[in-house]
Amino acid sequence: MQNLIECKRLLLGLVLSLNILILSAQQIESWITSPNRLDLFQRQTEKITFGDEQGRGLPIIIDDRQEYQTMDGFGFALTEGSAFHLNRMSSAAREQILNEMFRSDSENVGFSYVRLTLGASDLNNFVYSYNDLPQGEKDTELKKFSLGHDYDDVIPIMKEILKIIPDIKIMASPWSAPTWMKANNKVQDGSLKKEYYSVYANYFVKYIQQMAKVGINIDAVTIQNEPLNSRNTPSMPWYWQEHNEFVRDYLGPAFKTADIKTKIIIFDHNCDRPDYPLAILNDAVTSQYVDGSAFHHYRGYLSGMSIVHRARPDKNIYFTEQMLTENPESETINIAASVKRLLIDVTRNWSKNVILWNYAADPLNDPHTDNGGCSMCQGAITIDGNNITRNIAYYTIAHASKLVRPGSVRISSTHPFDPGIDITEDEERAEVHRATVVEHSNVLPNVAFKTPEGRIVLIVANDSYSENSVKIQFNGRFANLPLAPGAVGTYIW
Repeated sequence: MQNLIECKRLLLGLVLSLNILILSAQQIESWITSPNRLDLFQRQTEKITFGDEQGRGLPIIIDDRQEYQTMDGFGFALTEGSAFHLNRMSSAAREQILNEMFRSDSENVGFSYVRLTLGASDLNNFVYSYNDLPQGEKDTELKKFSLGHDYDDVIPIMKEILKIIPDIKIMASPWSAPTWMKANNKVQDGSLKKEYYSVYANYFVKYIQQMAKVGINIDAVTIQNEPLNSRNTPSMPWYWQEHNEFVRDYLGPAFKTADIKTKIIIFDHNCDRPDYPLAILNDAVTSQYVDGSAFHHYRGYLSGMSIVHRARPDKNIYFTEQMLTENPESETINIAASVKRLLIDVTRNWSKNVILWNYAADPLNDPHTDNGGCSMCQGAITIDGNNITRNIAYYTIAHASKLVRPGSVRISSTHPFDPGIDITEDEERAEVHRATVVEHSNVLPNVAFKTPEGRIVLIVANDSYSENSVKIQFNGRFANLPLAPGAVGTYIW
């Protein structure tokens, strides 16, 4: 028996030693964007490995035993305007940029999420729905329903994207119902008439079914883009009570009857109103139909998403829109602030995805609707004929999309405001070590993930003014990652 115990101890020791050797030999790969644009999501040649040397300062401790939300993907909205520009490139130029954006391999950035507009948005050449009628006409049976103008550009581009990444997650959001269903009969403002709640629920069903027929499977829908914004063209306001009634009594049952598996996501507006989705989720009947809540960040704090998660951890959180722009003539790029807010802070507040606004525009940020359309909404890429300019939104999302593939799980890593433990030598007796609790770790903003293959991805933003060697600790081993002021690094091992 004693020999058996000794053998087990020896075997355990060998396993632990092997794990240490493997970890110490692990090479950390890194992709860097520097504020002076010398590196724009550039893979680095420097090889960094784990070791025993702790160095000075508190580390970012990555713990893959603590898991949080599973990620669905990172991407942008494919508006009609985005598809319009892409569809007018030469086939060779379009194939090249679509492969660059959507293919997941060593050479490309692998965007993995698309948000479609269910009908027109404010980044359209013109406004349309799928059931436009002459004034005074109605079509309560939706006999004239048609995807119509989506066949011009959106559907062809989506089919090309699906050839590259067949399982890409697709969400759809409406900006307005057809005008004949609205109280003011206009594309801007005007609530949905209650007499058409059932018809509008079937409108969603027909959209999902007809998109499926052309090979586009809609994973999720939101009820309304920005239900508290009536100034866009198009737009349609909903109070939470109406939003709740529509989902509870019409849309949820309609999906169930039609055997629609598409997720229903509520709210789809700013982080300053966590009360809105929570009020809806408080209805037990509605809640059974709802997968989660969606947020934008034009107002409020991103912690609003965590408030909803804390109250309803059984429901998912999604981040569905944010405009991100820069001066195309600028010699610098404000990448650290963008990545901190829209990758690190968004995912640390429980979002399963990050969708920015939008994939493409031209050098004038066209197209957009008049009277409420966004004239400053720059795309991830700017398309000028066959010429492409990659903008700050492109690089921001690339820092996650390339390596944090769908199915990756967010894991624990030290937050700047987390308490830390500083282990130091005694001032008089070097053989004595002291452990001091530090109120704030003051590490750089970061977020960590574990991929489906078991690799670890760490995204760090140096939003300070000093050169930092980012000390990390993983399974008791240490590594130091150089990161210049204003730079962002994505690391994988």
